[in-house]
Amino acid sequence: MTDDAGRVALVSGGSRGIGRAAVLRLAADGYDVGFCYRSNEDAARELEKTAGELGVRVRAVRADVSDAGSVRGLLAEINGELGPPDTVVTAAGITKDNPLLMMRDEEWNDVIDVNLTGVYNVCRAAVFEMMKRRRGTIVNISSVAGVYGNPTQTNYSASKAGIIGFSRALAKEVGRYGIRVNVVAPGFIDTDMTSVLSAKVKDNAIASIPLGRLGTADEVADLVGYLASDRAAYITGAVFQIDGGITI
Repeated sequence: MTDDAGRVALVSGGSRGIGRAAVLRLAADGYDVGFCYRSNEDAARELEKTAGELGVRVRAVRADVSDAGSVRGLLAEINGELGPPDTVVTAAGITKDNPLLMMRDEEWNDVIDVNLTGVYNVCRAAVFEMMKRRRGTIVNISSVAGVYGNPTQTNYSASKAGIIGFSRALAKEVGRYGIRVNVVAPGFIDTDMTSVLSAKVKDNAIASIPLGRLGTADEVADLVGYLASDRAAYITGAVFQIDGGITI
């Protein structure tokens, strides 16, 4: 356990991928962890059990991050059972790729609603309690697509770029209250989101990565854990790319 043991963390999109790895990392560091999931209850309950075996309290709550009322209910439940979060990690995200001329309105709206408005809803619901206690850390998960853009991902890239602007602005707003806000921007990470890519697409991606492989969710979670901890006490408003060098 670290010096952060005994604190409470909230992870959105915690039942799979990077969010799941973040739940386990924070639990291993001694945080009590609440996380939300949208639909896969079996995966959420399995993670609740696995993380709880690390000796902390863990609570899974079904919530839709794109709906402000659902998020307020999530925070009320976590606050009541675990206490107000000291750390928030926003990992909920979806992709609906298409060239712009073929993109349907719902593909644009759904991705923006979950990826960007979801971050707004979660941070807005959590930050007031942090301000009252004059401490807290927020780690928002963006993507290298939000830094450099990806073809056929105008919706996803816009949502992830929006997270970066949102986080930098929020860091300036709440720094005087002892709250830090940072961004992690992963590249190609081996998760269920990338598992749907064809072998050809994966091979082309790996060929463009100087380290010659996909990253792992655990590697991203280790960075999240560091930024959430007191070891990163003088870091705020920063964007950390974890991409194997693909953007060099």
